[in-house]
Amino acid sequence: MEDLLGLLRIHMHRGVNLAVRDVKSSDPYVIVKLGKQKLKTRVVRKNTNPEWNEDLTLTVTDPSLPVKLFVYDRDRLSFDDKMGDAEFEIGPFVEALRMRLDGLPSGTIITRVQPTRQNCLADESRVVWADGKVVQDMVLRLRNVESGEIELRLEWIDIPGSRGL
Repeated sequence: MEDLLGLLRIHMHRGVNLAVRDVKSSDPYVIVKLGKQKLKTRVVRKNTNPEWNEDLTLTVTDPSLPVKLFVYDRDRLSFDDKMGDAEFEIGPFVEALRMRLDGLPSGTIITRVQPTRQNCLADESRVVWADGKVVQDMVLRLRNVESGEIELRLEWIDIPGSRGL
């Protein structure tokens, strides 16, 4: 508990234009990894534009570690097929949290993260003060695959008794 900074909630919104891995479609799901932690969304059957709308919550002890996403197509009779991967850093998000920006008008942009060759962002990602908390929406372009993007939102949860930010 003394190493715990807090919890990172990832709202896995949806996939867009994911690769076809079955005859006409795919049965996609996402695995999220941070350090040794590994979480998984549910499988959305026969859909290359799945809407998960699921919250996955990871404990954060080292904010310099990247969050890694792996998208797979669920197969019943063989190994699941890879449908791409992506990763992102939570550094800019954590820096915005450390500013302690209580009282800002909802919708205030705190910082912007631009797509580069080193990250998987498809578009500019904004860290925003929304409804009394810091959030970050991002669209990640999948690597090692012919097409696909993942849309998600980051949110922070403070834990009483943790080291905190």
